[in-house]
This record gives sequence, structure tokens and C-alpha cells, in this order.
Amino acid sequence: MDAMIPLLITVAGLALLLFLVLRVKLPAFLALIAMSLLIGIAVGMAPMKVISSMQKGMGGTLGFVAIVVGLGAMFGALLEAAGGVSAVSESLLKRFGDKRAPWALGLVGFLIAIPVFFDVAFIILVPVIHKLSKNSGKALLVYALPLLAGLAVTHAFIPPTPGPIAVADLLGADLGWVILLGSAAGLPAMILAGPVLARFYKNTAVSSEPEVPMAAETPINFWHAIFAILLPLFLILGNTIAGQALADGAIKSTLQVLGHPFTALIIAVGYAYIAFGISRSIPLDKLQEIMNRALLPAGVVILITGAGGVLKQVLIDSGVGAQLAAVMTANSIPLLLFAFLVSAIVRVAQGSATVAMLTGAGLTAPLLIGADLSAPDKAILVIAIASGASLLSHVNDSGFWLVNRYLGQTEAETLKSWTVASTVVGLTGFVMACLFSLIF
Repeated sequence: MDAMIPLLITVAGLALLLFLVLRVKLPAFLALIAMSLLIGIAVGMAPMKVISSMQKGMGGTLGFVAIVVGLGAMFGALLEAAGGVSAVSESLLKRFGDKRAPWALGLVGFLIAIPVFFDVAFIILVPVIHKLSKNSGKALLVYALPLLAGLAVTHAFIPPTPGPIAVADLLGADLGWVILLGSAAGLPAMILAGPVLARFYKNTAVSSEPEVPMAAETPINFWHAIFAILLPLFLILGNTIAGQALADGAIKSTLQVLGHPFTALIIAVGYAYIAFGISRSIPLDKLQEIMNRALLPAGVVILITGAGGVLKQVLIDSGVGAQLAAVMTANSIPLLLFAFLVSAIVRVAQGSATVAMLTGAGLTAPLLIGADLSAPDKAILVIAIASGASLLSHVNDSGFWLVNRYLGQTEAETLKSWTVASTVVGLTGFVMACLFSLIF
């Protein structure tokens, strides 16, 4: 029974964490930091040892994540300012045609959410789905759900978006494998939660007209935008392939340097700065403003991510992680199921997918110490955590209200559409993760 006390303390600490976020309305960053400190002291760590662990967890996490998220945010802002979102959406819709527009919108969301934050991309593309609905006479959800599904899948499963970047770092997963398996899991999830699910809403009406933003002027062309979006992904994948397929030498070393997330995103930002800014005669002070402004929302994500790293490190250094691993082994609880359920519970309780992913990763990471997991196995765990954090978006999730506002829905209508779609994304992702675990 004594061995269970640290675990019970940890569970109580996580319950208090949710209370502080939901009821006291503390920022998630502060709540995570405070709970890490309290849990560490409560399970018997010396106070200065807890503080040392917190510093180690924050520094170790942000040393990677802060650079990647910051660069990714600036890259996305430059693409957005150049009209890349409009270029991709308009071109794909033209190529797919009116009948297959929902499939095109799913693909648009899937691609655009790689460099652009979920909420920003959705707001930019709202006029597109309204125009399609008006011209075709079809229900707005026929077009909105595929777009939302594509955005949600990439936001959760595919680096360099912040969530999977942070979870991959906490679990020590290779980003190339996360991109490959995240894409393989995300595409079926997008299809089922998007074009397939949208068919059940073809007779649904929308209650009111939402606000819509102005479209970007003189956007770049489609292939220019696609090249920029895929450039860092291919560089990162090249690093993964080189590490496994090539012998040591100059070519392998070069591909690994170019494909490191730091280098890949620096190259992408540099390319976007020149191709989307300087070559289009945008003033340098305007470019600086665009890139600096992108760091404001990124800063919040970075700090919350660091707090997740603090929780992970405290659980490792206190020995709670090892005790949790022993309990799971004794009760034959699969690691994949544990990772999925923890993130799902936190997601439903407090709403934020990012906090759910980080909490799930923070509790899962200590269980990997001493475990002989391959690179694909760790990537599969990232997908399982992301899937749990995608479930049941409802009234405590800011994304729920974003969809509610811009689609002009009532709360009940949003629960019947967006909440269902987010749940399909999460469940499909987890099923795919389970299938991958049988293959790799």
C-alpha cells in the first residue's frame, strides 16, 4: 500500500491542476508549474531537488521546442501574409471541381495547418466555405466539416505544428517518423471526419451569418505555396531516411544537418522571407512586424510546453514514473492505451488540446525509461496522445467557440457537428495507432 501513496498523491495533484484551470481560472502555465512543485514535495523530494528538477525540465524542453515553434510561427505568418492560404485553397478547389469540393477542402486544411495555426487558418478560409455554400445551395457544414477535419488532423498529428513537436520532444520521438505515421493516421481521420461525415449534414441549416475577414490581396501562386509548405517536411524526412539508409559519410552528414528541425525551419523561414517578402517589394519594417507579431501566440504555447517538461522531469526524478510503470505492468495495461486515455481525460476535463497532449506526454515519458522502444514505436505513442487530445471538443474548448461563431451556429448545433467531428478524428487516429503498433 505504501508504494501506492506517491501515485495517489500524483492523481490528487492532477485533479487539483484541473480545478485550478477550470474553476480558479489560473493560466495553464502557472497551474502546471505549481502542481509540479507541490507533487514533488508531497512525494518526498527535497525542496531544492524539486526546484532543480523543474529547472532541468524547463530548460531541456525549451532548448528544442522554443526554437522550432518560434521559427514555425514566423514561417506561417510570412506564408499567410503572402496569400499562400488563398492560393492553395482556390487552386485545389478549381482542380477538384464543385462536386468534389469537400474533398478539396479537407486537403486544403490538411496542408495549410502545417505552417499556419488552426484558428488563423480557419478564420482566413471562412469566406471560401460561405461562398461555396451560397453558390451551390448546399448546407454550410458540407464544406465546413472537411476543412475543420483537415485543420484538426494536422494541428494534432503532424510536425512542425506545436502539439506534436512538444510531445515528440518529451518522448524522444524522431520527427521524421512522426511526420510519416502522423500523415498516415491523419489522412483516414480527415476523410472520415470530413467528406464522409459531412454527408450526414447535407440538409442542415445555419442559424445566422457570421463575421468574415477580408481576403488576401495578390496571393502567390499555388506551386510556390506548396513548395514552401513541403520544404521543411522533406528536409526533416531526408534526415530520418539518411540516418537509416546511408552509410556514414559526407552525404549522410549533410542530409542530417539540413534535415535537423532547426536547420530545416531556418531554411524555410529564410526562403519565405526572400520569396514572399523581399522579392515582392514588401518593406523590411513590415516584414519585421509580421514576424514579430507571430511570436505573440507562439510564446504562450512555448511556455505551456515548458511547463509540461517540468511535470515530466519531476515525475521522473521523484520515482513516481517508475512506480506507475510497475503498476501498469502488474495490471497488464498497454502503454498505448494509457497514453490515449490520460490525454483524453485531460482534454474532456479542461478543453485545451495542447494542455492535454503535454499532460499525457508528461505522464507517459517516465514510463519509457529503460524500455526498448524503436523510433516508430515512439512515433505511434505521439499519435495515440494526439488522438486522445483531439476527442470531444465542447464548451470548455476555445476551438468550439471559434467554430460556433464563424459558422453562425447555436451551441447545440456545434455540439452535433464539430464535437462529433473532433471525436471521429480522435478515435480514427487511435485505431490507426493500434494498427501501426501491430506492423512496426
